[in-house]
Amino acid sequence: MPSSSSGEKTVQKNAAPPLPEPLRVAVADSHTHLDMQNGTVEEGLAKAASVGVTTVVQVGCDLRGSQWAAETAGRYEAVHATVALHPNEAPRIVHGDPDGWSRQGAREAGGTAALDEALGQIDALAGLAQVKGVGETGLDYFRTGPEGKEAQEASFRAHIEIAKRHGKALVIHDRDAHADVLRILKEEGAPERTVFHCYSGDAEMAQVCARAGYFMSFAGNVTFKNAQHLRDALALAPLELVLVETDAPFLTPAPYRGRPNAPYLIPVTVRAMAAVRGIEEDALATALAANTARAFGYRA
Repeated sequence: MPSSSSGEKTVQKNAAPPLPEPLRVAVADSHTHLDMQNGTVEEGLAKAASVGVTTVVQVGCDLRGSQWAAETAGRYEAVHATVALHPNEAPRIVHGDPDGWSRQGAREAGGTAALDEALGQIDALAGLAQVKGVGETGLDYFRTGPEGKEAQEASFRAHIEIAKRHGKALVIHDRDAHADVLRILKEEGAPERTVFHCYSGDAEMAQVCARAGYFMSFAGNVTFKNAQHLRDALALAPLELVLVETDAPFLTPAPYRGRPNAPYLIPVTVRAMAAVRGIEEDALATALAANTARAFGYRA
């Protein structure tokens, strides 16, 4: 039987972190998953607004989540949506998901025809006014083995085309696939506004992104002890191309790593980013707000 002290530690680990000191200049969370967080949308938005996070970009990862994102953005002025099939979703559609790892549970293989059908539904959602971006799409070599790469690449190329045709931002998920992501963007021709969500490259890659005009969005992992490469990239990235995000409920910033993340924790990351950049918190927040509005094409 666990001791009371171990039980208290478990409760603390799972408990929501406290509200940070509010920002004086309002900012946007450029990438969050409200549908995966505890509490209602209203509660999450109110909590965020109370600390100066007045806008969120709700990101779709599959058909169900993309439809939810579009519907939620249609109901709340503070929410903008992006829609897509996550890189890991494409192989599940094509090859099946017998273990039911994704939120849809176990699925049979649908082949390329099923992927094309799903992409058609993403295309339709991308045409909605409240949908400001297409993503998160890209490549993820961490979870998907060689057998899934073909489906991921086909899906990524299709999302690039959808974003360009609708004039929407492209939101990229890039995990262990930097070279191939950059190559495909060059081959296809990137949309006018391209965002590297949860930027994971180093300073050298940041220079490549800067030359191409790609936005780099930094999440709570920029505060992690083992993330000096992210801080080096942040220090070098042009200020006008820098965004901030939570990717909540994931990547909770230090000192709350491992506990549930939510948009209201953006101020913790903003202050850490300001320290890395060596600029005032208000100056960074002003730039972040303007950059996010410009990246996703909404009025700040």
